[in-house]
Amino acid sequence: MTFPVLSIIVFTPIVVGMLLLLFPAERKSEIRVAALAAAAICLGLSLFVYFSYNTAAGGYQFVEKFDWVPDFGISYHMGVDGISLPLVLLTGIVIFTGVLISWGMDDRPREFFAFLFILATGVFGTFVSLDLFQLFFFYEIAVFPMFLLIAIWGWQQTREYAAMKLTLYLFIGSVIALVGALAMYFTIGRQTGVYTFDMLKMSELQQSGALNLNITINSPFTGAVWINQPFEIVWFPFVFLGFAVLAGIWPFHNWSPDGHVAAPTAVSMFHAGVLMKLGAFAALRVGIMLLPEGAKFWMPAFVFLTVVNVVYGAFIAMVQKDFKYVIGFSSVSHMGLVSMGFATLNRVGYIGATLQMFSHGVMTALFFAVVGMVYDRAHTRNIPDLGGFVKKMPWAAVAFIIGGFVSMGMPGFSGFIAELPIFLGLWQAREIAPYYVVIAVLSATAIVVTACYVLRVVQNVFFGEFDEHKYHDGIADVTVLDKTAIVVLCSVLILLGVFPALMYPLVSSGVDSIMRLLGVA
Repeated sequence: MTFPVLSIIVFTPIVVGMLLLLFPAERKSEIRVAALAAAAICLGLSLFVYFSYNTAAGGYQFVEKFDWVPDFGISYHMGVDGISLPLVLLTGIVIFTGVLISWGMDDRPREFFAFLFILATGVFGTFVSLDLFQLFFFYEIAVFPMFLLIAIWGWQQTREYAAMKLTLYLFIGSVIALVGALAMYFTIGRQTGVYTFDMLKMSELQQSGALNLNITINSPFTGAVWINQPFEIVWFPFVFLGFAVLAGIWPFHNWSPDGHVAAPTAVSMFHAGVLMKLGAFAALRVGIMLLPEGAKFWMPAFVFLTVVNVVYGAFIAMVQKDFKYVIGFSSVSHMGLVSMGFATLNRVGYIGATLQMFSHGVMTALFFAVVGMVYDRAHTRNIPDLGGFVKKMPWAAVAFIIGGFVSMGMPGFSGFIAELPIFLGLWQAREIAPYYVVIAVLSATAIVVTACYVLRVVQNVFFGEFDEHKYHDGIADVTVLDKTAIVVLCSVLILLGVFPALMYPLVSSGVDSIMRLLGVA
């Protein structure tokens, strides 16, 4: 058995989180140090796994497996490939920088970091799960702490509403996805006699024809046939859309901006930077990879939902006056590009979608970190009330500008190497349907709109005249720990943009396995 490095990554946060609850509440410095140490361990081990992965061999590596509940075909099964490994690294980066940004958290930091680490365990566990039951187990662990983190530590004006709205949307989505997952489990079991939640085994049985049957539903009154369609075509929308709710797919997106705005800074970073990727990843891993025929049928239709995400999110972001809402709707727009990449059903589009998940995760964590820095000092997020902050907070200004370059897809930054393959994939997808070219053109307009709202924020928040009278007590510059978080996040965005080979071959190896399932050369 290999060294259980993935298990250590997954369970370190929750173990430390439980231990933090044993600390006396008044020992806040020790609590913060312990939290930072745990986050550093997770980041360090994530980097170790990332750079130890054998890209040439590809496939699932660092595999850990043993029977959990064998009577039901449930196993403890973990592993990473070229799709999940960048997201494991992303989670390590965001949890580490999130702890740095939250160093000044003075309201029950013990409980705050404990819940944040429980959330991290759920996210890590979902990304490395190769058992469907286990994936759902960790997925739900990731959703529940969000309610508490927002409801207790969130923005007082909307935190209870936003926390409940977010939780209801995500639980309803996961229930819908669970129905589809159980349909796969029982159908494969009846067809083959093998009842298993092992996703590798389920994929193998799917390829051997275990799901090649029609679902027929008759009217209870007349006996007329209502539905007579192949299994995968019937159940794919349940699985894909159920998970895609967490990815903010239109029209199930409106929980997301409210959740972003109400959450404390580190939770906003985790929410937009990582949690939304959880939904996209699960939609890919469970929906597309286990039901590839359903994906080929439905994704050319779902691409219309994604273009609404991209264009609508960008235009709504442009007219927002709340600094945090700008970034919230920007996330809706950029996550639409991820789903759009999935809809291309080709190799280059999927490479772009995976790179976009990582790039956007780091970028939006940087954005929300900067928003938090400004709000903590100005005590307002109203853009017209801000201005001239580059004089007081130059590090924050430079960080936001770098994030803006990434958001606009400027060459030399990670956004370019992520978004370009998606648009190339859309162009190639015209072989599926000619309207993919129109989708590409419409989505390209969002790049112009993105430039507009990024430049508007830069002009109105960081440049212009600083109101000395309004902020007569002065605005302090960001702390050393804030600067450390900025350096980490900006370095990743620049390094990936300048040296895409740091991630491109890894992602490519993971996408190749998806293309084989989809029957694409």
